[in-house]
Amino acid sequence: MTSSSLWEPLTLGRLELPHRLALAPMTRNRAHPDGTPGELVAEYYGQRASLGLLITEGTQPSEDGQGYVNTPGIYTLEHVDGWRKVADAVHAGGGHLFVQLMHVGRISHPDNTPHHRQPVAPSPISADQDIYTPTGPQKTPVPRELGSEEIQDVIGEFRHAAASAVAAGADGVEIHAANGYLLHQFLAPSANQRTDSYGGSVENRARFVIEVARAVADEIGADRTGIRISPAFPLGGLDEGDTEAVRAQYRHLVGELAKLHLVYLHVHHLGDDELLRSFRNVWPTVVLVVRYGRERDRIAADIDAGLADVEPLGRFALANPDVVERLQHGAPFNEVDPATLYTGGATGYTDYPALAHA
Repeated sequence: MTSSSLWEPLTLGRLELPHRLALAPMTRNRAHPDGTPGELVAEYYGQRASLGLLITEGTQPSEDGQGYVNTPGIYTLEHVDGWRKVADAVHAGGGHLFVQLMHVGRISHPDNTPHHRQPVAPSPISADQDIYTPTGPQKTPVPRELGSEEIQDVIGEFRHAAASAVAAGADGVEIHAANGYLLHQFLAPSANQRTDSYGGSVENRARFVIEVARAVADEIGADRTGIRISPAFPLGGLDEGDTEAVRAQYRHLVGELAKLHLVYLHVHHLGDDELLRSFRNVWPTVVLVVRYGRERDRIAADIDAGLADVEPLGRFALANPDVVERLQHGAPFNEVDPATLYTGGATGYTDYPALAHA
């Protein structure tokens, strides 16, 4: 049996959550080629509605924001119609839906985007990563540096995407400033070598993230706007420097974001608990914490330690649509099939059995 702290209700902005679990955002590559989520996506999220707060896979706010094949968008009317079916399915099951807004920046390839243009980034520095394309694995190319005026355009894309998500019936959005993608690239000295007001100092590297958050909160309300960060995460070829450099960057960033009273801070945590505690001390609302490789008996550990309010689940929720019920009853979990994570179709997506059918 898991810790009783998991089952305490929680107010999240304008939502009442039944417990302290959530669905972590996970890319699954099941959207239609134009980025519209279909019936299968609605079924997948609807199956997991008992998690209460469901954070979607990364969803591009524009054509430039797409990095991978068959990832969803939230910038056209067709996208809005598709996400409305997802939101309806989640709400029918008693859950709440936050759409994660993910601009990948340099983690892309022209073969994967509708316009086949060069990716954009803070600076023209390749991530030097292998990325899957329709013709097989390729290296990410050297991106084009965003001009100062273009940065304002990207902020506008996030604003439009947030409004589109709410128009689709979502309860809010999560701004993805983590895991090696565009906003994280602005924070990292290895990817951001700009000499204008968006590069150089700790304050300048944080500016873009703060401006995106402010614009989204202004558009849909701070009580519907969350943000995800991943301090020192080396994904996407990023290097944020030594421990003290990372702490300086993120203490400034989180301190400034705290002033916006966003509905939550979602930390993909690598283990610097001193830094996490500093976030906890200044953040005025809810804190979500997810860690790689967390075992079942450690799911509530950060809540019990006072470091988190909510513990999002990744692989456990992916393979167990009824993971909440399994935890409540001490039932065994299905195991994830790694071979079907990104292959498309129902297999390894909506066909994991619930307890009643196991």
